[in-house]
Parts: sequence; C-alpha cells; structure tokens
Amino acid sequence: MEFYEVLERRRTIRDFSDKIVTDEVLEKILSAAFKAPTNDHLRQFEFIVVRGRENIARLVAPVTENTRNIQQAGLEAAEAMDEDERAMFVDALPKQRRMLIESDCLVLPFFRQKDCPLCRPTDQSSLNYFASAWAAVENILLAATAEGLSCAFRIPIGNEPEHVKRLVGAPEEYEFTCFLAVGYAAENVHVCRQKEIRTADRIHRNVW
Repeated sequence: MEFYEVLERRRTIRDFSDKIVTDEVLEKILSAAFKAPTNDHLRQFEFIVVRGRENIARLVAPVTENTRNIQQAGLEAAEAMDEDERAMFVDALPKQRRMLIESDCLVLPFFRQKDCPLCRPTDQSSLNYFASAWAAVENILLAATAEGLSCAFRIPIGNEPEHVKRLVGAPEEYEFTCFLAVGYAAENVHVCRQKEIRTADRIHRNVW
C-alpha cells in the first residue's frame, strides 16, 4: 500500500471481527515501533501481547467502572461539542471495554521512563520519553493499516495503569502507554466521519 494511502486509510476502529491476527503479522507491525524517533536513541520499548477474552477481561477490569464514572459528565460536555466531535464521543464511550476484548489481541506497550515521574514532569523535556513512546505507537498504527488490520487505543485513567502493571509484573521504571486493540474490522464496522481540515489554512509563514 502506498504511503499516503496508508495515512488516508488509517482510522480508529472499535468494532472487530473474530479473525485472528497471526503472530507473524503482529511481530511485523510491532517492529515498526523501533523505526520511530526515540529519545537518547535508546528504543527502550517492551510489548506484552495478551490473547484470549478472559485474559483481556482481567486486565481491563477497571475500565467499565472508570468509564461509567466519567460518562455522565462526558455526555453533559457533549452538548458543547461540535457535530463531528460529539458523534465520535457518543460512539466511542460505550465501546471502551468491548473493543479491547473483542479484538482478541491486546497489545500493552511499555517504555522506560527515566529521571522524572511521568505525571510530574519538571519541564517540557521531561516528557521526551513519553513523546518517543507515542511516536512508536503511531508507527504501529500505520504499519497495522498497511497490513489490512485495524486498531483502537485507550489511554489509561484512574487506577488502570497500576492494575495493569501489577497483573503483568512490569518493572517499576517502565510506564504503561495505552491499551492497544489490534484486529480485523467487523463487517458492520462503524467509522466516524473525519473532520475536514484545509491544510493551507493551518500553515503560517514566519508569524501566526
């Protein structure tokens, strides 16, 4: 698939079929993470692949309650959203747990966070490792698209990072990036409409 076609076709998909992602394809798309720019050239990423709905359900156990806790406030906030944002929010929120389980292939990306706690940076450069982790995740998303796969991710909230790290035995100095569901889109998949952006309107010359 041509590169700009990959960019155009990449979408967040929250409805998965039961088709299995093979280990060979999964390793191929995860290898793309190590091609991303990385802070200090260390590429200290580790991936835990979880298969089987019961195994995944244990890892995402806090998601249902955490989502329920923010749902009412979120729905009230949706009244102030524009049409595209609201449509995405209404589709995404009820599927947070289901999309992770139904993919039947959950990837847990970890990165080594040196010096500063992730949520208490001393300055902007303290987030360099976090930025590297997300550059790696973006490469995975694009590689998955090129292989005909679909992905959805959930950034952990509340007690979710600690719950996951405890269950998988992750070292203290490694941070959990996101829940990354990888799979094949369902036949009846819902794809949210993309917001149309005119790039020329977002490019400024010398000054804003």
